[in-house]
Amino acid sequence: MSGALHWVANKLPKTEAKKELALMAPAEIEKVRRFHASFPQYKPTPLTALDSLSEQLGVGGIYIKDESYRFGLNAFKVLGGSFAMARFIAGQTGRDIADLGFDKLTSPDIKKELGDYTFFTATYGNHGRGVAWAANQIGQHSVVYMPKGSSQTRLDNILKEGATASITDMNYDDAVRLATAESAKTPNSVVIQDTAWEGYEEIPGWIMQGYGTMALEAAEQLAGYGVKRPTHIFVQAGVGSLAGAVQGFFANYYPDNVPTTTVVEAAAADCIYRSAVQADGRTVDVGGDLVTIMAGLACGEANTISWEILKAKTSFFVSLPDYAAARAMRVLGAPLAGDPRVISGESGAAGMGLLLEALVNPEFADLKKALGLGPDSRILLFSTEGDTDPDMYRKIVWDGAYPVPQ
Repeated sequence: MSGALHWVANKLPKTEAKKELALMAPAEIEKVRRFHASFPQYKPTPLTALDSLSEQLGVGGIYIKDESYRFGLNAFKVLGGSFAMARFIAGQTGRDIADLGFDKLTSPDIKKELGDYTFFTATYGNHGRGVAWAANQIGQHSVVYMPKGSSQTRLDNILKEGATASITDMNYDDAVRLATAESAKTPNSVVIQDTAWEGYEEIPGWIMQGYGTMALEAAEQLAGYGVKRPTHIFVQAGVGSLAGAVQGFFANYYPDNVPTTTVVEAAAADCIYRSAVQADGRTVDVGGDLVTIMAGLACGEANTISWEILKAKTSFFVSLPDYAAARAMRVLGAPLAGDPRVISGESGAAGMGLLLEALVNPEFADLKKALGLGPDSRILLFSTEGDTDPDMYRKIVWDGAYPVPQ
């Protein structure tokens, strides 16, 4: 499964997913964005138009949200962790989140009311760094467990935020279970995890809402390019929190004409794709070491909230090989004349990797046709991270690691 691209149209039993979709209603996400805008580091990340590439590939427009600029942390994940932590603190101190902007959140009064808290999480890097950064901002502690194979650079960046962090000998899903177990034994602690399971859904729902800031920015920025609605959205998935957030937001934003949305996973950890292939509405877990260059997508168990949204609204599901993401990193890093450069990490480049396969690889002409890609297509992508592992980035972009099979 890890060496080739596989795709399937959504033939899952349809549900309305009203409760889950309500989380991502534009009015709710406007509130989330106001919270993020209270941070002195806040600035909308760029939405880059790749006009020359669009012309060469024969589509109407390619627009990529560049999250390497987010809060100086080189990835989008801080949006979810920071909002979830603020919602938790609002509940603990009897406040409304609307009254808990950055200045109040970081004030001595809140620290005195809350006391000392420890925020536990598991991560391949970006989410844990975001949680550690947010905890550091509010004078609290964080404990971060990383799966085996995690990058030393990503660990070092988490440690720099004052967290207690280590690389375990477990895969991602087992590291999540470890964080949960350790929090249960630690007084005044809570798990801030970007996945959901039965009995643990409120905080992941807040994290998904946090990601909505990125989606709302993208919708407004598309309008600035004269694009009233993207025809296609490609969004990557690990556990599916980002995918569910993006799908949920745009399903609400364009309720009468939802864009054709495709969820892209790393082939080594394609639990959502396999669940779509099974097509009975239940999720399929993927175990083992989950080895892929797309470390942020190396998750084998789907978020239960997101799964309901994806079942209801997503058009296609794709299992993507590593070489496709690697090629996309090189294309974005060495753009055609007139297009700006986008430094996109392995997980960040997944959507572009799929788009290139569909448009330039004749083996996937059927996928291109099924997607309906052509001159009128306006395609939205999310580069969710920059070079968060600089050594791997150079290995791929400079040295040509993970080449396209001939």
